[in-house]
Amino acid sequence: MVVRGIVSKLKWGAVFFALGSLVHVWIYRLVPIPITPLICIRLVERFIGGEELKLEKQWVTIDEVSPYLPLAVIAAEDQNFLSHYGIDFDAIQKAMHKNRKSKNLYGASTITQQVAKNVFLWPHRSWIRKIFELYYSFLIELFWSKKRIMEVYLNVIEWGDGIYGARQATQTYFHHPPKQLSREEAALLAAVIPNPRVWRPDRSTPHVLKRKAWILQQMRYLPLPRW
Repeated sequence: MVVRGIVSKLKWGAVFFALGSLVHVWIYRLVPIPITPLICIRLVERFIGGEELKLEKQWVTIDEVSPYLPLAVIAAEDQNFLSHYGIDFDAIQKAMHKNRKSKNLYGASTITQQVAKNVFLWPHRSWIRKIFELYYSFLIELFWSKKRIMEVYLNVIEWGDGIYGARQATQTYFHHPPKQLSREEAALLAAVIPNPRVWRPDRSTPHVLKRKAWILQQMRYLPLPRW
């Protein structure tokens, strides 16, 4: 009887989670994302550390962003973004091959997976989080357009200490609206995405400049996204 009761509760828990996640993802296809788990974690870290709370974030539609920025992000993070369905199996195979030969670990997360992690989940790596990440990636691809996925991505990713989203990053580092971003500026912003709390677009290290040059080269072979 006890086992049956536990199984019953687990079943109902799974049903409520599935329904709740479906509603959550569907709502976020329509409205700006107000806050993310990562933002909450960063605010708690600042509070515990006795630092001033800092949150600079302003929503911007993708039509208010230079097309060079999504192009640079696709070039840097997920070149098959427009053709895959949330998971890039070719990229996973290439990453596994590289990881066998290199001491550096290469990831293969798509932009969709990064959105799933940033918007719905926690940042720390684990197999449990990866399973939920794949689940939410499937739902995102099911309910959202590629344009919406990119719009959310550009608004929620961390681009510095307390800086989130394309509008705030562009104004902070380049002092103009995101619509005016040049190719070079967009490539710089994309270059620092893997380590935004250490790398800065306005104080470029040799490594960041090397990444920028590679991203610009990749951008030449990719068409501007047409949503």
